[in-house]
Amino acid sequence: MPEVRRSVCALDCPDTCSLLINVDESGAGSRLRGDPAHPITRGFLCGKVARYLEREYSPDRLLHPQRRNGAKGEGRFTRISWDDALDEIAGRLKQTAAEFGSESILPYSFAGSMGMLQANGMDRRFFHRLGASRLDRTICSSTGGAGLVAALGLRYGTEPEQFRHSRFILAWGANILATNVHLWPFIVEARRNGARLYTIDPVRNKLGHLSDKHFSIYPGSDAALALGLMHVIIRERLFDAEYIRKHTLGFDDLARKVEEYSPGVVSQMTGIAAEEIVSLARDYASSRPAVIRVNYGVQRSDRGGMAVRLISLLPALTGSWRDVGGGLQLSTSGAFHFNTPSLERKDLQHAALGREARLVNMSELGRALTELDRPRVKAVVVYCSNPAAVAPDQNQVTRGLRRDDLFTVVIEQLQTDTADYADILLPTTTFLEHTDVYLAYGHYYLQFARAALTAPGECRSNVEIFRELAKRMGFSEPCFDESEEDMIRGLLNSGHPFLQGITFEQLDRDRSIRLRVSDEGEPFLPFAQGNFGTASGKCEFHAETIQYSPPVESRRGDRDLSARFPLELISPKNHNSMNSTFGNRADADSETLTATLNPEDAQRRGVVDGDQVRIFNGRGSLMLRAAVAGTVLRGVVSVPSVRWPRRAADRQNVNVLTSQRLTDMSGGATFYSCLVEVEKIGD
Repeated sequence: MPEVRRSVCALDCPDTCSLLINVDESGAGSRLRGDPAHPITRGFLCGKVARYLEREYSPDRLLHPQRRNGAKGEGRFTRISWDDALDEIAGRLKQTAAEFGSESILPYSFAGSMGMLQANGMDRRFFHRLGASRLDRTICSSTGGAGLVAALGLRYGTEPEQFRHSRFILAWGANILATNVHLWPFIVEARRNGARLYTIDPVRNKLGHLSDKHFSIYPGSDAALALGLMHVIIRERLFDAEYIRKHTLGFDDLARKVEEYSPGVVSQMTGIAAEEIVSLARDYASSRPAVIRVNYGVQRSDRGGMAVRLISLLPALTGSWRDVGGGLQLSTSGAFHFNTPSLERKDLQHAALGREARLVNMSELGRALTELDRPRVKAVVVYCSNPAAVAPDQNQVTRGLRRDDLFTVVIEQLQTDTADYADILLPTTTFLEHTDVYLAYGHYYLQFARAALTAPGECRSNVEIFRELAKRMGFSEPCFDESEEDMIRGLLNSGHPFLQGITFEQLDRDRSIRLRVSDEGEPFLPFAQGNFGTASGKCEFHAETIQYSPPVESRRGDRDLSARFPLELISPKNHNSMNSTFGNRADADSETLTATLNPEDAQRRGVVDGDQVRIFNGRGSLMLRAAVAGTVLRGVVSVPSVRWPRRAADRQNVNVLTSQRLTDMSGGATFYSCLVEVEKIGD
């Protein structure tokens, strides 16, 4: 009989699944499945991770350190030893810091691993002690998080388990079946008990087809719709006056502000009929419990922060925070009140520089590599990310990566597009091969995993790699000698009530522990009695700061730009990969090679289903296959993200078209505010 070991999925998903893996006598994993005892995982995995052992044992795994022996971008390398690789990296970083200043060195990482140690631990200590530029990690969720905090003061939300009690569920920019599949069984249970499911999205995807009502919205106009819903709720007195009186500030000013956002006005802004806006507001506000699942697609536009903020204010108007199965969920990550200073050691910057290092926005990587000076970026270390595929304005990013004077280190499991540009390429472990601790942004369970499998070849964990580099740099602080267990103990030692009594020993034994957010067996209702994370403790509407204008790159934005490029491009997640993590799989290409156009737009351009088309704007172009369907609005084209450019004939993906323009809050990426034109290729 195989031994059953436990692990945790480390990929960028709100579900953070608890895993069971069968391990045979040779130590090889033979079967991976969801843990049936975990309250969220409940015994099943998404189709992507269910096949993770294909990646684990892929013949394409990187197994040894390598040095580039061709031109940057060619992807040709020669095997070297770990000692040679680490000595060369340390030597080059020392030389770069001495000649150009330590801030000429830039780390680039994100959520290729959601493990706290692999993505936020020894690496952060290393770069802080080095005095390298800090990376502002904005590319995915920072804008939504800022909008949520602006509304609620905290990144808390409704427990997924409570969705089974809801009577009305609004999925707003949330493709749950593709990006949050473990929420779906709770929604199914609610619908069996009579709940309605409505969806709002520019694309009527599979979830939209399964919903009771779908509202197709113009990209980037979500803030306007939220204001329109507020207008109807207040005008028709569908709000919870008692909750507003006890737990909010600024309602009267808000009521005056939303007067100008009548359903007729908002219809022009959003593409949703006025009567549908009224109906949606009534259905939402008159249903108890009602819950909104808003996701990060909403915040990937010029007005994304405002959109999330306004949507997040709706439950305070209706009082649905009182109800089990009511409220809103964007993220639960703020409830994991770790002692992050002990893990990341930001104080080490002062040892290196006497101050904080400069901050470089990762959403502007192209500019950082080609335009930033004082000092110029002269070395970049990439891990837990694939910027040549995922960063906006891909052409400028790759121009920067091709620079002969840029020293590039890439730490990876497979040879990605970014790896092709490396000077030194290091092989790293998968989440099945190292120890780590995990928060979640879709539930309230803290989880821990030890290595379940032996790493192949010479693969090392990120913690090991940066620990060894620190030694070669001469960093003598005791924190660089800490074990994974030491780091986790420090992380848990925050003194916050939500972590009270949770010890490393308990985590090691139980592997998954619910945060102490409520008494055992009781639902967590974060704002039922107010207790918002604001200065007043109340939900502060701040109507004087509310504003909406269309994104620059939209049908109602810059007129000259929209005349040249009249189609609004969105690039939602595809069902067969997770950002670029599974971009090596052939089935990930099947979606990302297709551009979906509305029939009217296709007919105007002489395009029929299956035609080869060129999609272009002032930043670049790529070739795709056309799919003609009424699942997108007129004026919208949808291209799922993100394929590996190296797998395409033209070596491009959708991010050759997206811009480095930033969002209104926290400097996030505006992937979904993008104007393009489409033309047929050939006869």
